[in-house]
Amino acid sequence: MNVEIITSELNFKAVRSSGAGGQNVNKVSSKIVLIFDVATSQAIDEEEKLLLQTKLKTKISQENLLILTCDEDRSQFKNKKIIIKRFFEMLEKALVKPKIRKATKISKGANEKRIQEKKKAGEIKAGRKKLDF
Repeated sequence: MNVEIITSELNFKAVRSSGAGGQNVNKVSSKIVLIFDVATSQAIDEEEKLLLQTKLKTKISQENLLILTCDEDRSQFKNKKIIIKRFFEMLEKALVKPKIRKATKISKGANEKRIQEKKKAGEIKAGRKKLDF
């Protein structure tokens, strides 16, 4: 994954934010929409593309576009910084490959200890019984 190439492939669109905003609501486009084309990206290899498409399938459209929005701040510049940071965090989290679990065997000593504890518990319970004369 090449960060510089990915940054150059990002497309941004400024849109009017929804909700209350006072006098600026109809004039200022502070909401930022980040669009990243996963299929045509040069910075990500095919294996990583498949990994992204499986892990981020709810966020990727049918045209293979990853679309993120941010309207947290009134400033368009701050929203752009926030959305870029979020985008790279999401990519890094999605590209992490989980460790393959290796089945382990219980050691003989641990198994013997468990059996001894079971016998001891059984003897204690057997000692609780009423004796029949």
